[in-house]
Amino acid sequence: MKVLYFAWLRTRIGLGEEEVTPPAGIADVAGLIAWLKERSPGHQTAFADLRAVRVAVNQDHVGFDHPVAAGDEVAFFPPVTGG
Repeated sequence: MKVLYFAWLRTRIGLGEEEVTPPAGIADVAGLIAWLKERSPGHQTAFADLRAVRVAVNQDHVGFDHPVAAGDEVAFFPPVTGG
């Protein structure tokens, strides 16, 4: 699974992207986030307030209850506004 981080999430985690292999029990975005938070203090900090995090799976904006699977591309980013 390819995980992408944008804006301040990238800064806090210290990576723009990473390839991960979550444990078999990870079935949705929320589970993936819980597992990612255990990877480093930077991950923990980046995902501390999920109200400020948006997610896309395979380039479709989704909620935290959306399923994830091996081979997916999961992107995390802050809310975006136009102007």
